[in-house]
Amino acid sequence: MKSVEIQGNERTNFGSKYAQLERKAGNVPCVIYGGEAPIHFSAPTLAFKGLVYTAEAKTAKITVGGSTVEAVIQDLQFHPVTDHLMHIDFIQLVEGKPVTMDIPVVLHGQARGVLNGGKLKSVLRKLSVRAVPGQLPDSIELDITNLRIGKSIRVSDVTPEGFEILNATTAVIVTIKKARGAVDDSDDEEEGAEEGAEATAEAAAE
Repeated sequence: MKSVEIQGNERTNFGSKYAQLERKAGNVPCVIYGGEAPIHFSAPTLAFKGLVYTAEAKTAKITVGGSTVEAVIQDLQFHPVTDHLMHIDFIQLVEGKPVTMDIPVVLHGQARGVLNGGKLKSVLRKLSVRAVPGQLPDSIELDITNLRIGKSIRVSDVTPEGFEILNATTAVIVTIKKARGAVDDSDDEEEGAEEGAEATAEAAAE
């Protein structure tokens, strides 16, 4: 998994007043949990561009006061009006200790239902995954080539390797919706299967 290096400044003053001062200076207040004690720091907003504003799952190598720890984002807070990044909570990565992280879903192939005029709808673009640091996947790859109109891929259809998916097993990840003018070929398949079965039966009777 790729990592983003962040140079942070240790924060010794806490509370909303000091957090506001950090934001006015163009910084984002942050906290790293999961170690021996929480680490409070701030860093320029631009330092988080490659970590927050990306579809890729990445870890962060954060240096504060001469010490470097590796962590993943646990929670983000944005301003409700301006959408500016206001606060980040991190979880420190500790060998052998499971962590939870949102992992992007990557779709491969041209869906059969789309070729027949259906509309692809991605419902879950990320899945909540729990694993020890070395087993966290970069992405969850799904082949949608055989996905027909009216069919879906759910969490239960994904086979995790070395990690656990925390989303409900019945949750839909991607589906093909029927659109005007779309041709559903599932009926043709069923008819073909029935005709093949009848032909086999007739041949056996002869």
